[in-house]
Amino acid sequence: MKFFFSSFLLCATFCLSAFVATAQPINREAVVKRHNIRVTKIDSLSSLTVGNGNFAFTVDATGMQSFPQAYAKGVPLGTQSVWGWHSFPNTENIKIEQAQKTYDLEGRKISYTVQGKEPESKKAVEYFRVNPHRLQLGNIGLEIKKKDGSLATVADIKNINQHLDLWTGIVTSSFTVEGEPVKVTTAGHQQMDAVAFRIESALINKKCIAVFIRFPYPNGQWKDVGDYYGSNEKHQSVLMPEKDGATIKRILDTTVYYTSIYWNRYSGIKQIKEHCFVIEPGNSNQFEITCRFSNTYHRTFMISFDDVAANSRSLWKKFWLSGGAVDFSQTKDARAFELERRVVLSQYLTKVNCASAYPPQETGLTYNSWYGKPHLEMHWWHAVHFAQWGRPQLMEKSLDWYFTVAAKAKLIAKRQGFDGVRWQKMTDNNGDEAPSSVGAFLIWQQPHFIYMAEMLYRSKPNKQTLNKYKDLLFATADFMASFPTYNEQTKKYNLGKGLIPAQECFEAVQTFNPTYELAYWSWALQKAQEWRRRLGLSPDKKWQTVIDNLAPLPQKNGVYLATESTPDCYEKGSRYLTDHPAVLGAYSSLPAVHGLDTAVMKKTLDTVWKVWQWNDTWGWDFPLVAMTAARLHLPEQAVDALLMPIRTNTYLINGHNFQDERLTIYLPGNGGVLNAVALMCTGADADKGINTGFPKTWKVKWEGLKKMF
Repeated sequence: MKFFFSSFLLCATFCLSAFVATAQPINREAVVKRHNIRVTKIDSLSSLTVGNGNFAFTVDATGMQSFPQAYAKGVPLGTQSVWGWHSFPNTENIKIEQAQKTYDLEGRKISYTVQGKEPESKKAVEYFRVNPHRLQLGNIGLEIKKKDGSLATVADIKNINQHLDLWTGIVTSSFTVEGEPVKVTTAGHQQMDAVAFRIESALINKKCIAVFIRFPYPNGQWKDVGDYYGSNEKHQSVLMPEKDGATIKRILDTTVYYTSIYWNRYSGIKQIKEHCFVIEPGNSNQFEITCRFSNTYHRTFMISFDDVAANSRSLWKKFWLSGGAVDFSQTKDARAFELERRVVLSQYLTKVNCASAYPPQETGLTYNSWYGKPHLEMHWWHAVHFAQWGRPQLMEKSLDWYFTVAAKAKLIAKRQGFDGVRWQKMTDNNGDEAPSSVGAFLIWQQPHFIYMAEMLYRSKPNKQTLNKYKDLLFATADFMASFPTYNEQTKKYNLGKGLIPAQECFEAVQTFNPTYELAYWSWALQKAQEWRRRLGLSPDKKWQTVIDNLAPLPQKNGVYLATESTPDCYEKGSRYLTDHPAVLGAYSSLPAVHGLDTAVMKKTLDTVWKVWQWNDTWGWDFPLVAMTAARLHLPEQAVDALLMPIRTNTYLINGHNFQDERLTIYLPGNGGVLNAVALMCTGADADKGINTGFPKTWKVKWEGLKKMF
């Protein structure tokens, strides 16, 4: 398996973009197009995606999903939507309460939904972690006959020249089979869940090319790449022929959805085996087909390839011309081209995968990880960059989802004996909890709602924004004020025991006062009080008591600790030198709050940099470190952090952040790059200058970005 972190070294001759005080506007099209993707061979990690944030379709080197199993271990050929979910029947009437366990923590009895090992608990854990799960909606690919009548395999696809035009969102794929050229153009509609193809080849007229549509069944695994073709008896695919097309009705237990197909000239469709259909084009060297996936039936679906392609061109251009842009072309450092590539491709990938009315899963709309469920602690990394990059409406869509799940968040808080709402961790579109012995104890997702609401207020500072979000924001703060426990000896409020920090290698029942969470708690409660003042309300007394008496940020020998409960966390051989270096988060997305001393944070950064086991990290850790370095005005270190040559900081040819063979894409890393670069350009609120996160030799030109707090 190849990695691509050294590819930027080959690009030293490229000029990159610059900051000049009186600069002309950035040529955005030039910036975007110089990172158009070219693929010249079958490589399971180089698949490309078209989509709109609600729906995505990922293609192999043929421009379709002709060989899903060949790509299953790379970046899989997913077809997913925000609405496509399924649950296996709950035939035993299993209850989520069976997975709940009561812990005695700091004098409180608190019920958590965890992964117990007792038979009844285990049964509930297995069911509710798997269900509901996001669906792989179907595979659409080419079936190509060779001269001997056999079907072409991956090995028969030669002379590949595939191109993703980022400015238009259109993929053009050219290749040959036994010397015969084939060209496929792929476009995704930006306002409906539809993908269209134009296929050009003399093989069509020779009856050697057909289009297949095949429907997999959910595999019920942590990872579902959409290539499980067993359990045929458990689902139905009903063909409904129509004029100039057909609709296939899909029935999986209580889930029903439709695949509507429209073609440009007479064609026949037939079922060749269970859940697999073949469309045979008429006599021509060109065939166009559009497929729409929907949870409702569209009887008169007729939209041409040209219509879809025009829609893609128009709305992708509108996207690129909106919001922010960064141009590195006047920077001579060879690394700048690679950083610009990551910035451009991360904008494309997060728009395709994360810009919907729901928090996305960490692998977006490509394949299921964690059963397709979103993790709310990652919502910050998926969504906040939209606001930083001047596109707050894309963040606002998923922020509004919290209204739909607030009642369930309130029930969690009430069950545990807390006030307000406790936001879910591993969840689904409906806001239900999934059992997790780690996730149930995380708390750093809680302030995210306040952070994002404040980001939105900065873009729309009016009473309408305040009134829309105030109730949920105040309920979020109510939980935060009721969660800490008062320590009679220190006369301070502690966070924990009974939590796991963002650095997840700690034991919940032993851990208290993590540095990052303390800072985030203080900042968010203070911001909630500020919202009350904006609305003409008096400060909340309970919130203020916690703000004034929250435990200080723990430190030892002038270095901030990961948690107060682990004073030896930086010692050689410590098991706390892996996973996320979250202690730096207290001064990354956050300003200096709760008594944070920047000199101590500088020493903490130096310590973490030296002792951390960087090979055991995640993709968003590197932007996290870069943001801390940028706030400390250490620009060389910020750039070094963003481009650290570690496997989990790999960005593939398609722009995806590779982690390992199990997690081949990781969108929080992409979002993190955008967060960090925006901060490095604009500086934070406390900074007087701009471009403080880049070395003085870097000439970085930007526009339309918004400051971080």
